Amino acid sequence: MNTEDFNFDLPEELIAQTPLEQRDSSKLLVIDPITKEMTDTHFDHIIDQLQAGDALVMNNTRVLPARLYGEKPDTHGHVELLLLKNTNRDQWEVLAKPAKRLKVGSKVSFGDGRLLATVVQELEHGGRIVEFSYDGIFLEVLESLGEMPLPPYIHEKLEDRDRYQTVYAKENGSAAAPTAGLHFTPELLEKIQEKGVKLVYLTLHVGLGTFRPVSVENLDEHEMHSEFYNLSEEAAETLRQVRSSGGRIVAVGTTSIRTLETIGNKFEGDIHADSGWTNIFIKPGYDFKVVDAFSTNFHLPKSTLVMLVSAFAGRDFVLDAYHHAVEKRYRFFSFGDAMFVTRKEQD
Repeated sequence: MNTEDFNFDLPEELIAQTPLEQRDSSKLLVIDPITKEMTDTHFDHIIDQLQAGDALVMNNTRVLPARLYGEKPDTHGHVELLLLKNTNRDQWEVLAKPAKRLKVGSKVSFGDGRLLATVVQELEHGGRIVEFSYDGIFLEVLESLGEMPLPPYIHEKLEDRDRYQTVYAKENGSAAAPTAGLHFTPELLEKIQEKGVKLVYLTLHVGLGTFRPVSVENLDEHEMHSEFYNLSEEAAETLRQVRSSGGRIVAVGTTSIRTLETIGNKFEGDIHADSGWTNIFIKPGYDFKVVDAFSTNFHLPKSTLVMLVSAFAGRDFVLDAYHHAVEKRYRFFSFGDAMFVTRKEQD
């Protein structure tokens, strides 16, 4: 299949620039690739799609204020760094702008010298490995100097940086939010749990792949960037119990799907505690091992995320659903509305 097969027309005004005042007041489009049904509702009604005995699996990664603005001490030239992943102690892989100014040995100062980055390795596509020096605790310095790394299609300033975190964010490490989880409130999660649904958390730190479009025509030539994941023994045991009892494993977002399917592939469909790096690319033709249903946001045209949804629900039906969402004026991307994808057994 080709990248162009996953293209669709999206009016720019449908790209959500700011989050809604109430997280769970966003729209929700429920789709079923078996019955071909599409239902327009609101996100707080996602509880109607969940059944007692199901497991709702969420990514508890926490977004770092990973965008830093500084200058080169020797030239006073402005430099922007976007932290992607911690590679070794105080060394980080970053995206640099303008990267051509940053050769090995170049230094960048942030916050009047409170934080200093030295380039130790040049990577392709504007990537660099830098080593930071500072006084105190790195995350505290980053919290005071960094900004939330909002995607390039969001042009409005985010007034409350917590709105780019899920309410259950815990594990520091992401360069972007697992946006499907932004719709949940503590109250909604409590109601879901009271219904008899197990709440399960895993971690996948969202990295470079989020910021890179598919640049090849043939999907077989596309390589995903590796991202770190972790599933605890407690979480794995809960998922095994849910599955053995006939419950469904319902993933929140593509990051949860990719983690669960990475583990499913590794253990031949079984679920075990595991951690490591994944570059899994789920596209049409993929055989799902673990996930039975999921929620997700509306994604960029020609993105690997649209391809993942299409792998589960079928490309033609997914594009029909996207056209429906455009006609109904759904809000797209990080701060936009959501979709719930399920498969009902036909009578």
